[in-house]
Formats: sequence, structure tokens, C-alpha cells
Amino acid sequence: MRLLHTSDWHLGRAFHRVGMLGAQAEFIGHLVDTVREHQVDAVVVSGDVYDRAVPPLAAVELFDDALHRLAALGVPTVMISGNHDSARRLGVGAGLIGRAGIHLRTEPSACATPVVLSDAHGDVAFYGLPYLEPALVKDEFGVPKAGHEAVLAAAMDRVRADLATRPPGTRSVVLAHAFVTGGEASDSERDITVGGVAAVPAGVFDGVDYAALGHLHGCQTITERVRYSGSPLPYSFSEAGHRKTMWLVDLGAGGSIAAERVDCPVPRPLARIRGRLEDLLADPALARHEEAWVEATLTDPVRPAEPMARLTERFPHTLSLVFEPERSPEDPDVSYARRLAGRSDQQIAEDFVAHVRGAGPDEHEQAVLREAFDAVRADDAVREVAR
Repeated sequence: MRLLHTSDWHLGRAFHRVGMLGAQAEFIGHLVDTVREHQVDAVVVSGDVYDRAVPPLAAVELFDDALHRLAALGVPTVMISGNHDSARRLGVGAGLIGRAGIHLRTEPSACATPVVLSDAHGDVAFYGLPYLEPALVKDEFGVPKAGHEAVLAAAMDRVRADLATRPPGTRSVVLAHAFVTGGEASDSERDITVGGVAAVPAGVFDGVDYAALGHLHGCQTITERVRYSGSPLPYSFSEAGHRKTMWLVDLGAGGSIAAERVDCPVPRPLARIRGRLEDLLADPALARHEEAWVEATLTDPVRPAEPMARLTERFPHTLSLVFEPERSPEDPDVSYARRLAGRSDQQIAEDFVAHVRGAGPDEHEQAVLREAFDAVRADDAVREVAR
């Protein structure tokens, strides 16, 4: 059975204020063409269909168009909600839409109810695990403490229990939206840290033939059977080195896996350039970036006059301008943003405590801070569901 694995469409999202709806529509067309040209048997979409819980109308219309075009191909599609989606909104009409071959899986309680498809080698059971917000689903899965590994492991226990009741030789595919250990993050994913931990081990997916993951925006292979498709479009300059693709996966008899990447259309390349303004404007080696979306980091000791206007004369698609003057890290004028770069909310809060009283928080106080951040995250998730 040939699968096309994609995720993280983020319909409705902009890239540094540049609307991406046209590029997203081009991707949907490319997806449909790929299904047809490569004779795909099933499409799997592993969450973050939309960029936010209440998407703009144009994004909903594009999603509606995608559903109609996929249904018209007669190729089954299995789709889950991600942490950016409103699971309840995405799941509206799932029963009716399912009759057209588009199977939406947004309810945690239904994670062990598969979509069963067949080929010449027998049945393939597709299990859709929507994004599992630990604070909201821990009671559903009977875990004593909210945590990503605990709830995902409990969900997978249900999957394996159902799979054990299936005819011998039934192959299995799991769709999940999570941060798996070994994956490489970018700047455009929303933080899902709970209790100081965001990642879960790849071993939670043991026992299934293929785990089609979403959440991380870079296409990557965790193990032969556990893979991220990544987002089809870039949503931050940290993705400048990404090759945006989908996975074309052949699931053979006995669960053998053969996978290859299918490139997605690139609306415009990304470039990150760094140096003094005059050097950037004069360097002939940068000519290849003149039509790219550009993030320019200026290292001039003193901020130059009209830097954006001067940059856009050579690089007309400059979208981001960062100032990092050439100073030593000990210089008191090093920017606040630079000092916070790469630090989590928890670490920033602990640094603040140390700054105010001269000593950092002890273990008990660290736990209190973690609980506070987790409570805010859970409350945000509840509010998104209720909106």
C-alpha cells in the first residue's frame, strides 16, 4: 500500500506578514497531483491543518477545496488534529465527511478505532491519535500525572490492544502529533513543554509498522518506521536550510517500509545573511540571494542610517532585520533579546528569581514555577477549545 504522509499545513498562517494563502493553495494542488501521478493508495495528514483554533474564512475555504479534491480522487485520507487546531471544530461533520473517504480523527477517546483499508496483502489499520494535551486527557487515559509520555503511552497501549484483536498479518499505521526525542525543532513550532519535558521517546510507537508524525517542521527520520514529514512551506527563517517535502511510503507485505521524499513547491527561497551593512550591500557572493526572502543580521557597532531602505534596494524581499552589534558577551549593552535567545520560559523565570534575590530557586520553587507555567498552558488550551 502506497501512502503519502504530510502534516503541518498551517492554513491561514503568514510568513513575516507575507500572506501564504496562495502558496498554500499551490501546495494543495501539488498534493493532489502527487496522489494522482504516483498512484497513492492513502493520504495521511498528521495534524496542524490550520494555524489557529479559529482560522480565517479564506483558510477554511481552502481546506474545503482540499477535501473536495481529495474526495474526487477516490483515495482515502486520514487526518488528525494538531496542537494548533481546534479539535472540536476540525471534527465537525466527521461522520458525514467520512462517507466521502476523508476520515477525520479528533477525539482522543477514539484513538483505538482504526480506519481499515485493504490491499493485495490484506488489511492495514490506520490509528489517528490527535494532539493529546496532557492536562485535558489524563483522566480519559487513566494516568495519574499529566505528561506527554504518559498519555501517549496509554493511547498506544489501546492501539496495540486493538491491533491484537485483528486478523494475523494486519499491518498498522499510527498518525500522531508530538515532539519525539531525536527530532530537531525550529523556531516556528509552538512550545508544548509540560512539567519541563516536551519530548517523548520513539519507543512509545513500538509494535506498529509506521508512525506518521506531525509537529516538527523539518522533514526527518527518527527511525526507519518513525518519521516526520515536516511542514510543506517555511514558517520561520530557522527553516532556511530545510528541504520541504512529503514522504511517499510503500508499506509492503509483512510491514516492510520503503520511503522516498517528494519535493514541495518553493514560493521563494530563504536566506539569512549577516555582517556590516556596507559589506552586505557590496558582497558579490550574495547576489544569489537577491530574489530570496531575506533575514539580515547587522553587526555594525553603531546602528546605520535607514538600514531597511538601503537593504531593500539590493534585496527587495527583505522581511526581517536584526541588530547584533559586534560586542563581547560580557558587554552590558548586549541586547536583552540576545541574552534570552534559546532560553525557555522556565529558565527565564529562574534567572529573574536569581537576579532579584541573589540566589536561584530551589527544587521546590522550580516545581512551583513549572506547575504555574503548565497551568497557564492548560488554561490556554481550554480557552481555545471553548472559543
